[in-house]
Parts: sequence; structure tokens; C-alpha cells
Amino acid sequence: MSEQQNSMKEAMIFTQRIAQLSKALWKSIEKDWQQWIKPFDLNINEHHILWIAYHLNGASISDVAKFGVMHVSTAFNFSKKLEERGLLKFSKKESDKRNTYIELTDEGEQILLDLMKTYDPNKNAAYLGAMPLTSLYGKFPEIVEVMAIVRNIYGDDFMEIFEKSFKNIESEFTEVDGKLRKKDPSEERI
Repeated sequence: MSEQQNSMKEAMIFTQRIAQLSKALWKSIEKDWQQWIKPFDLNINEHHILWIAYHLNGASISDVAKFGVMHVSTAFNFSKKLEERGLLKFSKKESDKRNTYIELTDEGEQILLDLMKTYDPNKNAAYLGAMPLTSLYGKFPEIVEVMAIVRNIYGDDFMEIFEKSFKNIESEFTEVDGKLRKKDPSEERI
């Protein structure tokens, strides 16, 4: 381990600053997220599980826990509720009988797609809070330093899945009349 480069005071100020900013940001994000998914009778964990299952095209409960930043029992219990609602299906792989895998049902995918259509950036405080910076610099804040911290905490696998979900949105969705929708496969050929 490298020699300590920061004073105790600097370390305390940094960790408390990031803790308090994270908590304030999370409180706002949590409120907006809950309001967005409420009409679909989902909670944040359930929505996150559907999101992960979609972007991983099926995932093990362990993957859901890891990438959803939740305990394995939480991932399993909320996945079970989604299965009972017909939004997920559980399976085992022939080559891996020890892990339980989840996959979206057609209804689960449809709810996720409908949610994306209902997203309204004007009801999102983080988006609105970034708008002055976006106006000033002509782009969204990159938050590369925060991503580097998260990468150092959760690892490269976490960040690869993090980025994959956004690349999927970029390549698989289009905007029509101010709403997101999944591209029609025939659009890909044009």
C-alpha cells in the first residue's frame, strides 16, 4: 500500500463532503425515481432488477445483486415478486445448476419499454440541476471523477455493465415526438 499522501483533516473533509453530497443527491434522485415508476406499481429495487435483466439479456441473481448494489437476498426476494407478477421468469442453466437466472417476460419487457416512453426530464431534479452547466458548456457534466471512484470501489465488471446499459439505450432506442421507443428491427437495415 502506498504511503499516506493526505492529512487526516483532508481525508475527513473529502469523505464527509462526498457523503453529504451523495446523500443529498440520492434523496432527490430517489424521489424522482419513485414518482416515475409509481404508475407501474414498481419500487426502485424492482425497476432496477428489470433494468439489469433487460440490459444483461438475462442475469444471475448474483449479477443482479452485484450490479444492482443490493444484497443477494434482496435481489432474490424482489425478483420473486416480479416473477409472481409475470414480469420475470426464473431458470437454471444446464452448465450451471448452482445459480438462479432471471429473464424478462414479454410483459416485463413491455413495462420497461413503457416506462422509458413516460420518462419526462422536466420532472427530474438531477437533470434540471445539470441544465445550467449544460447551457454553459454545451454538454452534460461528464462526472468522470465520480465514475473513477465507483470503479475503484466496485471494479471494472460493474463499470462495464454500467456503460453497457447506456450503450444499449443509445443503439436500441430512438426518440419519436419527444418520447423514447425501441427501434423497429427494420429501421436497423435502412
